[in-house]
Amino acid sequence: MDPVPASPSPLLNRPAAELPPSCEVLVVGAGPAGSAAAHTLARAGVDVLLVDQQAFPRDKVCGDGLIPDAHRAMARLGVLDEVMALAQPARHVRCIGPRGGFIDVPGTLAVLPRRQLDLLLSRAAAEAGARMHAPLRFVAPIEAGGAVVGARLQAGEAVHEIRARWVLLASGAVPQASIAAGVCERRTPSAVALRGYVKNDAMVGHITELEVLWHRKIKPGYGWIFPCRDGVFNIGVGVAHSHGRGRDGRNTMQDVNLREVFAAFTEVHAPARALMQGGQLLGELKGAPLRCSLEGATWSRPGLLVTGEAAGSTYALTGEGIGKALETGILAAEAVIEGRRASHDDATVRHRYEAALRALRPRFEVYEKANSVNARPWLVDLLVWSAKRSPRRLQRMSGVLEETHTPGNLVTMKSFARLLFER
Repeated sequence: MDPVPASPSPLLNRPAAELPPSCEVLVVGAGPAGSAAAHTLARAGVDVLLVDQQAFPRDKVCGDGLIPDAHRAMARLGVLDEVMALAQPARHVRCIGPRGGFIDVPGTLAVLPRRQLDLLLSRAAAEAGARMHAPLRFVAPIEAGGAVVGARLQAGEAVHEIRARWVLLASGAVPQASIAAGVCERRTPSAVALRGYVKNDAMVGHITELEVLWHRKIKPGYGWIFPCRDGVFNIGVGVAHSHGRGRDGRNTMQDVNLREVFAAFTEVHAPARALMQGGQLLGELKGAPLRCSLEGATWSRPGLLVTGEAAGSTYALTGEGIGKALETGILAAEAVIEGRRASHDDATVRHRYEAALRALRPRFEVYEKANSVNARPWLVDLLVWSAKRSPRRLQRMSGVLEETHTPGNLVTMKSFARLLFER
């Protein structure tokens, strides 16, 4: 059963036979980053081609949470009202510790399944003037003189060559496209997640906000329940630092069974257990990799910019990535637009884009440092105790979520403790 039916637009899924031989900008991937980039470019009058390896609408494994940065980015794109007409709004994130204590961190929040969100975003890009073709798989860049000048795209058995002044790679966490483009620095992901949709009308009104739980039985990870509309809930688990490097420098993978982690989540969290026992699972539980903290890929090379989760745009700790994917897509588009307007050379455009990404690093560092909570869930109990002693601490946490407050230094655990315990 499809929990989020949606109708495709005639502007989407154009056949490969209609591909042009060239365009100004080719955007690979029509998720939030790619659609935001294509939308921004098209509004500026740029000839932009948007492609995706799947026909739309399509499912995407995600928690579906829209935190404040996503709301701001969608407002910039002019799609926020349309998104919120479909989304389930929420007022706070409930952070739950191993002992059952919790704090409600206020924020501008909502939940919308990615099947609907990505369809809406790609359709808005197409309506702005981007030409979208799918399904088309990125095979390899076309290179000349050390620069990317286009791409080879495959539909069925046929391979099509498209020339472009710029290629924007927004291909997500799966590394094949990044490897083919020569920008992948780490094949393994930062984390892995498993989620499903559950229909349970009896839980409507009982779970109304975003819930995230940490517990020793699911470390080094977390579990979540996010309410969608019509009695549907997104429930899942994520495991942080699922991949790393061993002493020999080789990539390693933790011995993690996500289905066992999911079962443990329903065991230790009563609402999760009630949701699953009294509900109907819509479809199957699905897993996916995550790329976090702006790591794992080179951000650019001549003729090519990497954006969205391909560039590591997901936050550590909770795996929220929609907002920063949108934001990095907009930043990539703006760098190209400014370069086009001012006749900047390739290096200047790339420098502008990379500088914009570096400016985002302090926000990612907050979440990366807080990621220690996943391995030490008892810290959440401490956080709950701390926040309930001082409303200002809760305000600071809300400020981090809303991105109105970024601690100046989170390099040490001492500075992180200061965030929690200073009055």
